Amino acid sequence: MCENHEAARHGPAYPTFDDCVRFHGHSCPGLATGYRVSTAAMRTLGVKRPYDEELVCIAETDACSVDAVQLVTGCTAGKGNLIIRDYGKHVFSFFSRESGRAIRVLVRNSDIPGRSAMDELRKKVFSGIATPDEIARFHEMMAETTRSLLAAPEDDLLEIREVTEKPPEKARIFASVVCGECGEPVADVRTRVVGGRRVCIPCAQAREISGRA
Repeated sequence: MCENHEAARHGPAYPTFDDCVRFHGHSCPGLATGYRVSTAAMRTLGVKRPYDEELVCIAETDACSVDAVQLVTGCTAGKGNLIIRDYGKHVFSFFSRESGRAIRVLVRNSDIPGRSAMDELRKKVFSGIATPDEIARFHEMMAETTRSLLAAPEDDLLEIREVTEKPPEKARIFASVVCGECGEPVADVRTRVVGGRRVCIPCAQAREISGRA
């Protein structure tokens, strides 16, 4: 848990998209989508970046958009207020513990000009067979799409609705024990009993593969 409580409470409403690019490492349509989702969610719920678990996000994807969610909303894996359920859907649910409100944000399948051409180029770029000109064109199209997503009217890009689901339970802190196989510390809740000893999951799986009980 971070101790910079005052900065979290009194800092800017949320970081800029350029801040997200620096955090993520590059600019891309997925990051822009996550930025729009995050800023819309915080504004809709009327919340600030949380100090702890006041705001919770359940993301139904593990794509680039999640990095923007982490930086903008303060919902992070380390704090336990970012939960990823990778269903391959750009859907994000946000829960404000303080107000009791919750929203579900769906990214609409926007009709972006040139999407099919960009998708075809992506296959060639990531398979390593694209020419230098095709690579340059792909990055140009990615930049154009990113700008389009950042500028799109919110109602065209996102569907936001109130939901009645309760937020997940708060993150728990577990005691550490020593794995009976490798000797490394491990959270007690993540151990398995194998051969009468408490062992970590990798050691338990290794025993299963080797056929040892």
